[in-house]
Amino acid sequence: MQDTLVIQNQEIAGNENTLIELNVGRLPSDNLISIRAHVFRGKEEGPTILFLGGVHGDEINGVEIVRKSIEQNYFDNIQRGTVIAIPLLNVFGFINFSRDVPDGKDVNRSFPGTTKGSLASRVARTLTKTILPHVDYAVDFHTGGSSRYNYPQIRYTKGQAASYDLAQVFNAPITIEKATIPNSFRRICKDLKIPVIVYEAGESIRLDGLAISRGQEGIQNILEHFKFVDIENKITPQKTIRIKRTSWIRASFSGIFIWSKKSGNYVQAGEPLGSIKNPYGTKTATVVAKKDGFIIGHNNASVVNQGDALFHIGYEDA
Repeated sequence: MQDTLVIQNQEIAGNENTLIELNVGRLPSDNLISIRAHVFRGKEEGPTILFLGGVHGDEINGVEIVRKSIEQNYFDNIQRGTVIAIPLLNVFGFINFSRDVPDGKDVNRSFPGTTKGSLASRVARTLTKTILPHVDYAVDFHTGGSSRYNYPQIRYTKGQAASYDLAQVFNAPITIEKATIPNSFRRICKDLKIPVIVYEAGESIRLDGLAISRGQEGIQNILEHFKFVDIENKITPQKTIRIKRTSWIRASFSGIFIWSKKSGNYVQAGEPLGSIKNPYGTKTATVVAKKDGFIIGHNNASVVNQGDALFHIGYEDA
């Protein structure tokens, strides 16, 4: 039997499931805001895995992946180890349909945080101090930003072998090597020597079926790999494309943007990807690929400005 786990003075024994509420602040109306952490424990010893959604409040696909996995009882009967599932970290942003907290700061640029800092810093500190000391592996679920769609992809920490191994287990359609960003969740996990991967899929605000289903498949792959569960109808592994380098193709001038290629497509140098037209029917510019690669993200905006990012291209070569 596993030893008792203690989170915020609450004891969770082996083979026990519970919900812990971590208080992070209040709304101006004086309503208390809490981060809800679902803790599922198997009978036998094993690693602790964190599945985290909603670091950015408007990235709903990540929230839905973790929420739906809880609803569908993915973790209820794990045989070993511990799962901590947090569907929504940034409650403030979620309420306001915003990536950030009300003071405009980004939780994912506020780690490790401080209890005396900004609201974003306090949210980050609660996760860092209360949850991360117990975590052996972490999966952070995100989407593309405003109007930007990301094809389902895993980003792993450059130079961290255990992070790459976890990405391989998750087995998203695309796997990307990325350096960490200062004060991000991935950076604090790297500092704490916790292997972490980030799943990016879909775009903010909108739910996307492919993004959600592939995210849930990744969770199942991890649960099976670490022998948390026995899955009768196993998912047939699909080949992941390993990306070493990425770049953006940007708008050459402003106008109405019409794309003909989208995320997930393989494109060749010189191939047309879409066009930008002025609203008067007198000018058109064709957007073309600069070299061979995979479209890992695209802009869904109908009107773009000169310099706007249109297509995110991934390359298999370094």
